[in-house]
Amino acid sequence: MREALAGLTVRGRAFVAAGVTAIVCAVVLGQPALNRVGVLVLALPLLTAAVLSRSRYKLALVRTVAPQVVGAGQPARVSLTLTNEGRAPSGLLLLEDQVPYVLGSRPRFVLEGISHGWKRQVAYQVRSDVRGRFELGPMSVRVADPFGLVELGRAFQTTAALTVTPRTVVLPSIPLGGGWTGAGDNRPRAFATGSAEDVTVREYRRGDDLRRVHWRSSARTGELMVRREEQPWQSRATLFIDNRAGVHRGQGVASSIEAAVSAAASIAVHLCRRGFAVRLVTAAGEDHGSAWHQRDADVGEGPLLEALAVLRPIATPRLDGSWLGEQGHGGLTVAVLGAVGAVDVPVLRRMRNHAGAGLAVAVDVDAWAAAGGRATAGPGDRSGAPGASVPVLVQQGWRATALGPRDRLESVWQELGSAAGQGSAVRGPDTVPHVAAHEATASQAAAQEVVG
Repeated sequence: MREALAGLTVRGRAFVAAGVTAIVCAVVLGQPALNRVGVLVLALPLLTAAVLSRSRYKLALVRTVAPQVVGAGQPARVSLTLTNEGRAPSGLLLLEDQVPYVLGSRPRFVLEGISHGWKRQVAYQVRSDVRGRFELGPMSVRVADPFGLVELGRAFQTTAALTVTPRTVVLPSIPLGGGWTGAGDNRPRAFATGSAEDVTVREYRRGDDLRRVHWRSSARTGELMVRREEQPWQSRATLFIDNRAGVHRGQGVASSIEAAVSAAASIAVHLCRRGFAVRLVTAAGEDHGSAWHQRDADVGEGPLLEALAVLRPIATPRLDGSWLGEQGHGGLTVAVLGAVGAVDVPVLRRMRNHAGAGLAVAVDVDAWAAAGGRATAGPGDRSGAPGASVPVLVQQGWRATALGPRDRLESVWQELGSAAGQGSAVRGPDTVPHVAAHEATASQAAAQEVVG
């Protein structure tokens, strides 16, 4: 009852004040008829509050988000299904769903005609230009009587997640260099030789050549096992992104780290569609939730984009190179970097030596700082010249180019391909982009490729 009295609306409080005033005036003026009117006006909100306080509403809510993973700038639809499983009817339901500010304003709905077995579905859209994982809900409900005198608040506890992945652009096909398979465009192919752990075996079938019997597997399983003639090796690529806070400039969606994340997402999609198994490595090491996604598992670039959606700057001063000690993880390495300091050179050198081919996109963080981004303190000695990271990377054997605030990622990616024959691509303060000089060569190389 106390909760119901606290839920009196402005109209309900006005009725109480009017009833009390009428009773006082009736006593002062000696008007019994006015006294009866005052009692009626006062009793109406009090009786309504008593009825609502004793009512047991059983409202069920089912929230559905479709799709649960969207790209930045794309809408998602949220459907709410409400059911009244109690026996008490209600005059009005005032609904308000809690959503983060970046997804838009809080949706509000007014539903009426609620009775036992009542069911209603409402929907609204959300959209975000900012990547991340957001929680939708919980839903707050205010139950009102038919006269609008009392409102009681209720809240559901369930929420639903929406993941907004970074913006991506379609990248042109370029020669990616050699990898595990040894092919020029790093495509999967079959092999018939390899170490014991590389062998794929199956049960012996009548007519199989006994020379194909794999005795080690046969002894382990207790059944006769034979080697397969061929086992496809899938090309692998490592996507590295430097997400240290000290190597980037700016804040919010206009910061250099957001440009780096968007570039990494576009490259991840491009490599997966080219048939690569891609793993994501950050400054803190390998992301195990997105490691070596197999093409046959039909997961594509989804886990990679979801991992990039929640990637946040970290305060570590040095790059984690522990993953470079793994054996057999060569292939293609694509690095998206911020400012490169002297402390980073040994790790970048190891990273390049660990890979069959190395491509690097160095975000020109000094250009972001010159454009108005607030600089943050970084570890080590950072060079201040525009594009100064690119010559350092080229010295370590990378094919590298710079990405500025006004540059298109498609053109930067094409520039890396145009320098495939040279082994490096430099676009810094003392050099000129090589796109025009090698335009015919890059176009011819791209035309000869078959997209996987």
